[in-house]
Amino acid sequence: MEVSSELLLSNGCTSRQRVLLTASLFTCWLLSTTAKVTIHSPLQVVEGQNVFLRVDNLPEDLLAFAWYRGLRNWRVAIALHLVEYNASMTGPEHSDREILHSNGSLWIQNVTQEDTGYYTLQTISKHGKLVSNTSTFLQVYSALFTCGRPTSPAKLTIESVPPRVAEGGSVLLLVHNLPEYSQLFSWYKGLTLFNEVEIAEYKIAKNLSDPGPAHSGREIVFSNGSLLLQNVTWKDTGFYTLQTVNGFREMELAHIYLRVDTPCCDPPDSARLRIDPVTCHAAEGGSVLLQVHNLPEDVQTFSWYKGVDSTPYFRIVEYSKAMKSIFSGYAHSRRETGYTNGSLLLQDVTEKDTGFYTLLTIDSHVKVETVHAQVNVHKLVTQPVVRVTDSTVRVQSSVVFTCFSDNTGVSIRWLFNNQSLQLTERMTLSPSKCQLRIHTVRKEDAGEYQCEAFNPVSSKTSLPVSLAVMNE
Repeated sequence: MEVSSELLLSNGCTSRQRVLLTASLFTCWLLSTTAKVTIHSPLQVVEGQNVFLRVDNLPEDLLAFAWYRGLRNWRVAIALHLVEYNASMTGPEHSDREILHSNGSLWIQNVTQEDTGYYTLQTISKHGKLVSNTSTFLQVYSALFTCGRPTSPAKLTIESVPPRVAEGGSVLLLVHNLPEYSQLFSWYKGLTLFNEVEIAEYKIAKNLSDPGPAHSGREIVFSNGSLLLQNVTWKDTGFYTLQTVNGFREMELAHIYLRVDTPCCDPPDSARLRIDPVTCHAAEGGSVLLQVHNLPEDVQTFSWYKGVDSTPYFRIVEYSKAMKSIFSGYAHSRRETGYTNGSLLLQDVTEKDTGFYTLLTIDSHVKVETVHAQVNVHKLVTQPVVRVTDSTVRVQSSVVFTCFSDNTGVSIRWLFNNQSLQLTERMTLSPSKCQLRIHTVRKEDAGEYQCEAFNPVSSKTSLPVSLAVMNE
């Protein structure tokens, strides 16, 4: 049923207008200069979150109010509310994700980047005058939004959990940043993608895992891409490769080197060539020693390579027993030092030094052995900064904290009054954890909030931001 009210208008408008419960609310009422309507919106929002555009100081004795997309086009109404009838009606810009509250606030659910733009609230008095015209800008970032800054897609990586595993134990090859829109992924034993070394293939849409020829019955594949190896033996030592394929047939690869520790009294382990990085994670500017154990006594030559390919282009250093000398290779950067015991020292490392390193040895019987090590180099974390949408809020309102960091590849944790924040059902974190939202504020939420940005080698905590909570 259509509800209408006759309004007497002036100042250039037609003498009589009708306010209809239709999708648009109309053009030229006289704007009052005394209105101080304010809209509180979050500084930044990530796709998939809910947004509450909270309205304060909504004028009294209103006939109606309406929300629009944009600043000037009143044909793109989202919703209209008639105060006298406590009735609302949706407009052409309503997407079934918006809820209009009687206090003027607008709730937008599951936002996308297409929701980015201006939003305007108009209020109309019972005398037909345009009491207020207030706008706010909403910025919606993609799900790749990380720690207060848009970034390129995160690189697919694999982490061994735990970092070292003993024979008989289990290890999870934990996948980070599985590409968006992946349709299937496959695990392989080694560095090649041959069918005979395929462990398993997983079809995401069907939630179905198919074992491959290299499946031993001890492997479990998870929907997030991770691979669990159970009851491992020293024969499980080596490279593992993850291949992902998306709906555009684009492929991405990631590798990890797994070493299984055997008891010290086990002859196969005591005689086996191996590398022990003194540290698995290093800070830029530091040093990393790749310490070699069980170098063959009759070794005639050995070479270190950057990467997994033992080709001359990637050779860092080469040792010759006959020459009793160590020679620099094409990939030598003057920051590497080779030792006659087989070890390699990397100095003044940078992020570019992250990756695999390969040691190849040849003994007097021309027996070739190859082992690998992985090095991870990280920048030192700089101090992050916390911003809050409003430092003083009312009970039952919402508030958003954002952690801004100049670093990439960092993790975020939140602190409340110098203690780790315990999340409640009223709190949500963005996918990257750089935004903390409290949906329904209570008195006990008042206090000091900080964020800590950290990586495996360093961490920094922001200065505190205080939140005051007032009664309604």
